[in-house]
Amino acid sequence: MAPTDPLLVFDRSLLRKRRERAARAWGRADFLKREIAERLVERLDDIKRLFPLALDLGAHGDEVAQALAGRGSVERLVRLDLAIGFARRSNGPAVVADEECLPFAPASFDLVLSAMALHWVNDLPGALVQINRVLKPDGLLLAAMLGGATLWQLRQALAAAESEIEGGLSPRVSPFADLRDAAGLLQRAGFALPVADSETIDVEYDSALSLMRDLGAMGESNLAVERRCGFTRRATLLRAAEVYGERFAARSGRVTASFEVLYLHGWRPHASQPKALTPGSAAQRLADALGSTERSAGEKAGRG
Repeated sequence: MAPTDPLLVFDRSLLRKRRERAARAWGRADFLKREIAERLVERLDDIKRLFPLALDLGAHGDEVAQALAGRGSVERLVRLDLAIGFARRSNGPAVVADEECLPFAPASFDLVLSAMALHWVNDLPGALVQINRVLKPDGLLLAAMLGGATLWQLRQALAAAESEIEGGLSPRVSPFADLRDAAGLLQRAGFALPVADSETIDVEYDSALSLMRDLGAMGESNLAVERRCGFTRRATLLRAAEVYGERFAARSGRVTASFEVLYLHGWRPHASQPKALTPGSAAQRLADALGSTERSAGEKAGRG
């Protein structure tokens, strides 16, 4: 049955159950979160500043805290996770709460870090507004989330197999945000100096079935509300694995899975931050800086 609320894209209750299950054997499935957390925290190295109190939004197995260790950029870190099992894995103060409803007072944190959590929120603009609210003025958000090009190979293989075996298509891989929308969402949420960029992490697997098992162990398999209920037919899964191997085999003989990671960077507004110049206020003409000749908008190039 189709959801009545257009904002309900993901099944958050199922996400909680999957995270609790993933927490029980997380050490065998943490490699992607660990890699993304390390890459996210490395971005703090370019910011010469001490953050007295930070929030790790979607802590999982404390990978962000481990990446921060020894860097000296954060004095105290509070963890938040949807799953009790992950909160118990933390080596510091932890809160069990939903990333869609932050239980903190306004202006509580100097820094919010989030690795692999925000791609599962139903209302990403609303979540960003909440994060902005709990940041102190001139506080920073650094987040990494999976983007829309994630697992495009698996999407194609499942679509081809389902069409061939079952004669139809259903959502098999969850929809995520695109890079072109990310900076705009930060700006809409009230962040100053918003920046968004992306990179792709390619991972090799023995087969598509190994990939799907890993996604389940990470709690990252399909959560779309409109997904087909019930188990996927064995014939469909086996055919998808065949298609995947035929189309996306690496030179090693294994198959490649791509994870697009979007990085979001924005500041809570503060008077000390640089401001954009108003039109016409520049002290030097652009033409002079470029060593070129300035022409009016109506003047055609090549005329004397």
